[in-house]
Amino acid sequence: MKNAEILGYAAALEFLYGLQLFGANFGLENTRKLAALTGNPQEKLRFIHVAGTNGKGSTCAMLESIYRAAGLRVGLFTSPHLVSFRERIQVNRQLIPEADLVRLVAEIQPLLKQFPTDNHLTLFEVVTVIALKFFAEQKCDLVIWETGLGGRLDATNIVTPLASVITNIGFDHTQWLGDTLEKIAGEKAGIIKTGIPVVTATDEPSALAIIEKVAREKSAPLTKVDSGLGIQKWELSLLGEHQKENAALALATVEILQKQNPVTEVQIRQGLATTNWPGRLQLIQKTNGGKILLDGAHNLAGAKMLRATLENNFPGAQLTLVFGALADKNWSDICRLLAPLATKIFTVPVASARTADPHELATAFRSANPAAEIIICSNLSDALIASKDERFVTITGSLYLVGEALEQLGVLPTNSAERGLNEWTAPKTLR
Repeated sequence: MKNAEILGYAAALEFLYGLQLFGANFGLENTRKLAALTGNPQEKLRFIHVAGTNGKGSTCAMLESIYRAAGLRVGLFTSPHLVSFRERIQVNRQLIPEADLVRLVAEIQPLLKQFPTDNHLTLFEVVTVIALKFFAEQKCDLVIWETGLGGRLDATNIVTPLASVITNIGFDHTQWLGDTLEKIAGEKAGIIKTGIPVVTATDEPSALAIIEKVAREKSAPLTKVDSGLGIQKWELSLLGEHQKENAALALATVEILQKQNPVTEVQIRQGLATTNWPGRLQLIQKTNGGKILLDGAHNLAGAKMLRATLENNFPGAQLTLVFGALADKNWSDICRLLAPLATKIFTVPVASARTADPHELATAFRSANPAAEIIICSNLSDALIASKDERFVTITGSLYLVGEALEQLGVLPTNSAERGLNEWTAPKTLR
């Protein structure tokens, strides 16, 4: 596609879709080169770099909210998106305007010709540089910068942050990051930079040992946050006990950076009380008095957090579960964990080529809870219609599914064409 053909938002999206053909690329060379071709915008910005298995997005959202309450102009870079691709790049929680995304795609496009035909840039690499350019143009005071996958070789790792944050270490993306917690921790710890403070809530001994080792080697001061202790005095807008740990992590980061970015207790309180992070334990009250809880619990650790929240916050609720997952996730263990909580379970496909088979999901649920009523649906819309009179419905298993639900429930604007931009294929191993 030639530069002149980028005429509007739909065409820009089409170009980005084309980059998905090249999957994911683990390595920093291409991203560094593209950033250099655009004037190295990262050198004009200050970052807090966040990695980890779970809680990255919530921690990023809390940090953004606190610093925005403190009067800073804050960039937020996260992935995946729920509905609109523009969710990935925000300034003061305003999505990047369509016109700016179109313009930046048009500016980046001719630069891609300077890369060999056998070394195509990927969607994530290009979007990372687009985000850097936009944040620099917007003169952001601070950017909350979430890794895409891993850390060490993730495209986001071309920046030198004010602080590196590692939320926790668990089993996810094991086919690319490694099949042990030590290997996964090694990849996440790759965001640690020489002399730059590190904050982590990781408590698994073998994973923490790796983080401590890398921090020592790089003379990076390490702060270990203790499971959300001392957070009781703060009101959190995000649901779930695990958010106390994420909040403690955000608060520790804010404290470490007080000299660079002073924040008052009043501003912290305001930021934590007004944090918004859709699709993660998001509770919707229906007009008929029923409730819908949406949560993108896509790995076992996330499912454990969801189960704990359901048991602690909604004891005795007669739960109806709507579940869909990606085939490359550990869905069988997630099914076993959540099945005992539900009296009725709808299994659905996720709108992705990587979806798990709803029939296989149903088999796993039946095995874990023979007493539950299991209903296999051909799509989410059928499940929503069939469950419309249920008093308490939880929709979970994949952020893709949650994004689709937010559209169909009318909570977020309908833009299903953009959800497909979450699709990607990673190589078999890191290089």
